[in-house]
Amino acid sequence: MTAYNEDATHRDPLSGEAGSGAPGPAGVTRRGFLKSVGASGLAAAGTSMVSVAVLADEAPAAVPAPATGPDGGPYTVQFTVNGVAHQLNVESNAVLLDVLRDRLQLTGTKKGCDHGQCGACTVHVNGVSVNSCLSLAVMHDGDQITTVEGIAKNGTLHPVQQAFWDHDAYQCGYCTSGQMMSAVALLHDARVPADDHSLREAMSGNICRCGAYKNIVAAIQDARGKLRRA
Repeated sequence: MTAYNEDATHRDPLSGEAGSGAPGPAGVTRRGFLKSVGASGLAAAGTSMVSVAVLADEAPAAVPAPATGPDGGPYTVQFTVNGVAHQLNVESNAVLLDVLRDRLQLTGTKKGCDHGQCGACTVHVNGVSVNSCLSLAVMHDGDQITTVEGIAKNGTLHPVQQAFWDHDAYQCGYCTSGQMMSAVALLHDARVPADDHSLREAMSGNICRCGAYKNIVAAIQDARGKLRRA
């Protein structure tokens, strides 16, 4: 026997078609099979294109984005900062601290922890001290806001500012503006007793990383006396 028979006819295993192109046992040629597959593919592609076109026609029209103001935000707020009226267009999630620093260039108010824990961003809103990093600008339409730049009058330092200077109640100075703003607010709050312990408790929301607390307490108590005599 020989390894392979030269007289044997080789057929396509898919269609049974011989090398000559003759139809296989089932009467289907290789060429005919490939034509049928190609026709089916074109039909499927045509159906998909029609389906996409129909879906595009039935899709709802895109809703246009809300128009923004000239300052880049869709909401207009009006508030007074340090006695100056401002009207700004802001985004709904614009933080008051960022608006004061970036839009109004009042950089005395510091961005510290950004979580309302250090007090470096303290400002006064309608006379009440707040953490501006936790407050949205759109919440303050019509409000009166005071930053550390606004507590001095006519070039004269506020008694708290002067006392911080006199008692060296700062080191790096980063927390100082927030410390002073909280101090001014508590000195005008009759609910806070005048003793050192109550003062420390009232100021506990303001953190000094340098540890100048002793001098801060001394400065605030000195300012308390000056305000009483004023």
